[in-house]
Amino acid sequence: MCGIVAYIGPKDATPFLLEGLARLEYRGYDSAGVAVTGRSGGIKLRKVKGRVADLAAAVPARFKGTTGIGHTRWATHGVPSDANAHPHLDNAERIAVVHNGIIENADELRAKLTADGAVFRSETDTEVLAHLIAAHVAEGVELEDAVRAALGRVVGTYGIAVLDAEQPDRIVVARNGSPIVLGIGEKEMFAASDVSALVRYTRQVVHLEDGELATVRADGFRTFTEDARTTHRQPSTVDWEVDSYDTGGYEHFLLKEIHEQPGSVERTLSGRLDERFATAHLGGLNLDARELREIRRVKILGCGSAYYAGEMGAQLIEELARIPAHSEPASEFRYRNPVIEADTLYVAVSQSGETYDTLAAVQEIKRKGGRVLGVVNTVGSAIARECDGGIYLHAGPEVSVASTKAFTSTVVAFALLALHFGRIHDLSPADGRRIVSALQALPDQIREVLEQSESIAELAAEYAESAGMMFIGRVRGFPVAREGAQKLKEISYVHAEAYPASELKHGPLALISPELPTLALVPDDELLDKNLTTLGEIKARSGRVIAVGHRRPEEKLADHFILVPKSEPELDPLLLNIPLQLLAYHAAVALGRDVDKPRNLAKSVTVE
Repeated sequence: MCGIVAYIGPKDATPFLLEGLARLEYRGYDSAGVAVTGRSGGIKLRKVKGRVADLAAAVPARFKGTTGIGHTRWATHGVPSDANAHPHLDNAERIAVVHNGIIENADELRAKLTADGAVFRSETDTEVLAHLIAAHVAEGVELEDAVRAALGRVVGTYGIAVLDAEQPDRIVVARNGSPIVLGIGEKEMFAASDVSALVRYTRQVVHLEDGELATVRADGFRTFTEDARTTHRQPSTVDWEVDSYDTGGYEHFLLKEIHEQPGSVERTLSGRLDERFATAHLGGLNLDARELREIRRVKILGCGSAYYAGEMGAQLIEELARIPAHSEPASEFRYRNPVIEADTLYVAVSQSGETYDTLAAVQEIKRKGGRVLGVVNTVGSAIARECDGGIYLHAGPEVSVASTKAFTSTVVAFALLALHFGRIHDLSPADGRRIVSALQALPDQIREVLEQSESIAELAAEYAESAGMMFIGRVRGFPVAREGAQKLKEISYVHAEAYPASELKHGPLALISPELPTLALVPDDELLDKNLTTLGEIKARSGRVIAVGHRRPEEKLADHFILVPKSEPELDPLLLNIPLQLLAYHAAVALGRDVDKPRNLAKSVTVE
């Protein structure tokens, strides 16, 4: 959600802060700000409601300092405004703080601080931190000790960066539930909430753990816990390229990422297919064949598109491995006091690896003794570190808020997991070879679908002004329908609902009219005839139909048809989803939406 950047070194901090914030725009935000200080003392502050470009325009030429912090805010406490934008200062304007997360006891702390004479200038929970820290540094303590003392009074989640105008040789950062990454440079140091802000300057990074702080100086860093115990963090190398964060000639990141899917699928599959034994190599699971045979159930947890990818994954596991599998929203899981079973394998899905609801679910399962695997895209992320093992997607950075290539690679990862499980259980070598061949064919088949982008754009323009759209599919097709509806509503703001095609006559059929088109998934499988019957029911009520499948239905059953290459039945859903991504994208463009940064949404949701 919110984004944090920080710099300390011999150079002017402002250019890095502004560029770093621009690279974090994809996370979603409503305001932005920067604060700098240096040897001359005092804090220079600029913050605005609006985009990073608005902030850059508001920063004067003489706005310089060698130590600085910056922030993009996604509103939680208080409306988007200049006053509520970060950084926040104490009354003496000595301490500046940027903060991701939520301080749950902010009201209580605000009341106490107000009684002690603090004057608040914003509605935010974050400003509480500035006043708490200032109260301690005013007593002459070091900045890191003041931050530790302040955080000891806080209940909630946070990723923070703090600077002190009277101690400009350091920045103190801390993490609890919201990511903070240190970047190691040559006689300069960086910090950010996401490595995308750092990769142009350094590939050497350190991920803080929950409950950990760091003092960052130009010549290095020190990490420690809230009770002042020193910790030891070794840098890791980021392998993502700088040009991954450029549009590369595409109009939007989303379109670029849709077209990158053949390559991202190839990376997810790379080195993991075993043609000799018709299975998948997944050494990162940290589970041997005997342990996998003891698994009696699989529970998949994710949020948003990750949840829908989990539904497709559960279907794959049940079909190929014949193990009961189920996907559930991670945001609901831990609040229903779930029964954690020893013979159940839990799988946490998150593109960023930092999704707070999913991370909290993982921690609840671990607390109760459960075994958790992670399916994540970001190496070294919190969920990846917390899990017992897992699968990295290697899809590459995904900048647009709406997930496309990470979604597809997640489903591919589940296909690998299902194949691996299946061959250990009862999947025959012949069926294993069938799935291996189908997985190998996916990149080229995705390219075939992408070649239809222009014709899908024409179709999207025709339907973009619709009041809404119904998405339907059966069994394997229903999760695809759910993800298709999600994409359309989140980037075009067109209302969309997904239903199992078999449920249409049990209520939703009342909505069918010429004003409400239906997108129907009609793969050439054992349910084709039943799906065609449903199309007839819609057309009999004057509904317009866009059919997506492998064989064109009779003209009387569909107004439009999008052809998708045929894979194996288990993998057909993955290909059926690609044209739905294109349809949503082109509809959003036709309506003039902010495609990469849809309103009210954020890429990485690190608060509840």
